[in-house]
Amino acid sequence: MPYYPKKSLLVIGSLLSTYLHSLSGSSEILESFEKDIELLFDIYCYDCHGYGESKGGVTLDEFTPENIRDLDLWMRALKNTRAHIMPPIEEADGFVPNAKERQELLDWIKRTAFDIDPSNIDPGHLKVQRLNRTEYHNTILDLMGVDFDTVGTFPKDNSGEGFDNIGELLTLSPMLLEKYLDAATKIVDEAVPQKPRVLPEDKLVGSELVQLFSASTTEDDESEDHLQLTFYEPSIRTGTYLVEKAGKYQVAIELNPKSFSSFRGFDYNRCRFIIKIDGETKLDREFESITGKTFDFTFDYEWLPGEHEFSFEVIPLTSGFDKIRNLKMRIEQIAIRGPHAREHWIQPENYARFFPGTVPDDPAERSVYTREIIEDFTFKAFRRPADSYTIDHLVEIVDIASTQEGFTYEMAVGQAMVAILASPRFLYREEESLPSSSAGEHPLIDEYSLASRLSYFLWSTMPDEELFRLAKAGKLRENLDHQIDRMMKSKRSDAFIKNFAGQWLHARDIHSVTISNLDVWLRDNPNPEIAAANDAYRRVREIPENTRTPEQQETYARTRKIIRKLYDSDIPNLKWQQQQAMKTETEMYFEHIIRENRPITELLDSDYTFLNETLAEHYGIEGIEGKKMRKVTLEPGSPRGGVLTHGTLLAYTSNPTRTSPVKRGVFILENILGTPPAAPPPNIPSLEDVEADDIENLSLRDTLAIHREKKLCASCHNRMDPLGLALENFNAMGIWRDSELGQAIDSSGTLITGETFASIQEMKRILATDRKNDFYYCFTEKALTYALGRGLEYYDTETVDRLVRVLHENEGRPYALIEAIIHSIPFQKSRHPDYNES
Repeated sequence: MPYYPKKSLLVIGSLLSTYLHSLSGSSEILESFEKDIELLFDIYCYDCHGYGESKGGVTLDEFTPENIRDLDLWMRALKNTRAHIMPPIEEADGFVPNAKERQELLDWIKRTAFDIDPSNIDPGHLKVQRLNRTEYHNTILDLMGVDFDTVGTFPKDNSGEGFDNIGELLTLSPMLLEKYLDAATKIVDEAVPQKPRVLPEDKLVGSELVQLFSASTTEDDESEDHLQLTFYEPSIRTGTYLVEKAGKYQVAIELNPKSFSSFRGFDYNRCRFIIKIDGETKLDREFESITGKTFDFTFDYEWLPGEHEFSFEVIPLTSGFDKIRNLKMRIEQIAIRGPHAREHWIQPENYARFFPGTVPDDPAERSVYTREIIEDFTFKAFRRPADSYTIDHLVEIVDIASTQEGFTYEMAVGQAMVAILASPRFLYREEESLPSSSAGEHPLIDEYSLASRLSYFLWSTMPDEELFRLAKAGKLRENLDHQIDRMMKSKRSDAFIKNFAGQWLHARDIHSVTISNLDVWLRDNPNPEIAAANDAYRRVREIPENTRTPEQQETYARTRKIIRKLYDSDIPNLKWQQQQAMKTETEMYFEHIIRENRPITELLDSDYTFLNETLAEHYGIEGIEGKKMRKVTLEPGSPRGGVLTHGTLLAYTSNPTRTSPVKRGVFILENILGTPPAAPPPNIPSLEDVEADDIENLSLRDTLAIHREKKLCASCHNRMDPLGLALENFNAMGIWRDSELGQAIDSSGTLITGETFASIQEMKRILATDRKNDFYYCFTEKALTYALGRGLEYYDTETVDRLVRVLHENEGRPYALIEAIIHSIPFQKSRHPDYNES
């Protein structure tokens, strides 16, 4: 007989007891199913999912105690029942469950299959969350005053559930940890002064520099943000600078000969650029286009008090050349340093931020002072008080570093701050819970944790002084509604607008979208000659020039000339300016609904949008002038209005050369209706590979119809295709069209839930009215996922139901939802340490 250690037997016994208990519970669920629910399944479901039928791989009449708690299956059943997707209307001949029967099934799934206790809802397991790039950037900006480039420094954060703040995906590799340490060093070097006194310096940049100088003499140079002079016309910009104290000064000027690229090639224009200070020529030299290079010049002066004159002058040298790249000489900054005499030196910028009051000379007093500033800094950086051991260790770092040769006291404090910024307690949002009020009840998180959850949800950054003060006093919860209102009214809540809407609606992805303007234009304006030239040009340009035959070289030169001429014409383009305007349209539209507390159904259908002249021209809307984006009321019957018709979404859900009804339909199912389709089966051919005669001349509607003939594809495409095809009047650049490949576009359709529509206008109204409840659920789930930083699970269904009820009770007003999310169990509590999910 084998020998098992006593401890192993105890473990085996415990596991066996847990299994038997679980099995006993599952038997009770099975009994309840057979008694209370199976009749509904027999009436409405077993024709497709029972009696030997297993449509979609789902069987509902073979439950056992081992498989009755298939949580994924019951979650699918809950969502499909709630959205009226199952049973399918087209297969049920109108014989579908009534509202009471649907609710009976939904309640059974939640209370029995999911075993949810409404009086003690499971808040879920929330992993410790690392700051993502956006949160790190904003936190460093608030804590250190440094606008640190996280995008260029750290790798892109992993995304899941549609967002990049999901805790379990924000891992920390050794390489990333090293980058955080390097970043901490750079941030402290930039932010924390290394000496108590420095040479005075006045940096003039941007709009401040523009205002100091005379107005531009040519329209090309007009800018509120940049002092610049064009290469192509003679011009002078002059300004004066007031010096208050006599002494030695140094003037440093940074120049950047900017060029803006074009399809047409290199710009050979040159100019003479002359700098004069107090009438004396300090620089007179030629410049040409040098991409990415800046030039620094410094000049020393003995100045008396009074105004001193600056002059920048451009003299064109190649006036006969074509203007191709729009060259400009940009004065990036002027730095004036002085007076140099020591008695005029000042505290460095931000010195008082890190070293408040006066740094004591006495060692004992300085030690007390060090502890105070380290305690205050760690409190903010860790978002909660640090323990004495940590403070002692950090003070020791300062004491040791300050004795090293070449180190100032300020540099030593900076070393401790580097350690703090590289600490896991800064990089991660550490949370703690209060004691449970009763055995088994999930405990509240403490007020410091609540302050962090609140600030990173609404601001994507650390708590501010008021949140810290309330958390420290234990009064944040009792003042929570006031704080929510204050935070939403703050400009910092722009972070919620940009990060939530930017990811949910993919507004921030628009600059990464690549669209072939010519291919899209040719689908809307068929031209066999240009299409042939385009195909020939693409083929021959891939051949290295030195290996082309004379015929191929002739083809290349001829077709390139045709394509260049076309690009120089007025065919629509999706350039940076249009993309940026689209991004701003979506952000401002979402912000308007949130800040004005408008019903969230206006996200789907409205009589307004936000435009400037650039975007209005792109959309074909007349009467809009100027660069400024503003709210515009649309003409009656306009297809615009609602995020589905925004260029951001329309371009993002397109292919490089054409629209994609499938991508657009999937987006609506996933992000508007909350019922994403299953992943496509393997080895399914693309639309381009479907077998049909004259496939190149078929409309996408006809191509999809052929695709749906495959039984394996039909169930999902019946859900996706009507939604995506309703948007076919908008091409891949978001421009309205009436035909494609010479065929009139048909945007009519029937939703899987039975509603029919003839146009995008009608479909939007259906989504905002008949399918409003689906949208409420989807929007709620997206917002709750973003707020918690984790994906939703079966045990969250009760919370989601309660939040959706709040939306219905408040006519879909987003403020009510945001408040309800913050007051919800998953946001306010953490899972009990003894909780066993099984």
